[in-house]
Amino acid sequence: MEYIHHYDSPLGGIILASNGQALTGLWFEDQKYVAATLSPDHTECTLPVFDLTARWLDLYFAGKIPDFTPPLFLKTTEFRKAVAEIMLTIPYGQTMTYGQIAAVYARQKGLPHMSAQAVGGAVGHNPISLIIPCHRVIGSDGSLTGYAGGLDRKIKLLELEKAVLPFSYT
Repeated sequence: MEYIHHYDSPLGGIILASNGQALTGLWFEDQKYVAATLSPDHTECTLPVFDLTARWLDLYFAGKIPDFTPPLFLKTTEFRKAVAEIMLTIPYGQTMTYGQIAAVYARQKGLPHMSAQAVGGAVGHNPISLIIPCHRVIGSDGSLTGYAGGLDRKIKLLELEKAVLPFSYT
């Protein structure tokens, strides 16, 4: 059984999903691929993991760096899990390019090269937005490409984190 809970953020409604123990999804209600990994058989309720995630989100949207991560469980491919693990290493207020993530992945797997486009697909299908910070991933030229939650939100999230960006987007 899967469970959902709604969170009202300053950037719009968020759907949280859980397997009862860990967070399995976090999507803006109107984002691309919303609830893509969520089973049609789910019920709305409150759970400790939702309370913990709401506390994380409250801190984050208050401009503070949460000092904990709710338990996460990714229902996805091993490749997408590996990309998510790399995204989790991107510090608050900093960015990383798709190419840099591809290089880290290739190095970890002993490969001569990894496609930045393949990484882009994995980043775009991130089922746990914000906590797994796909908004911190940018194009090799510094462009703010491809955020499933929308480019306006990506800009606002990076501004909230006071990220240093190569261009002005406002």
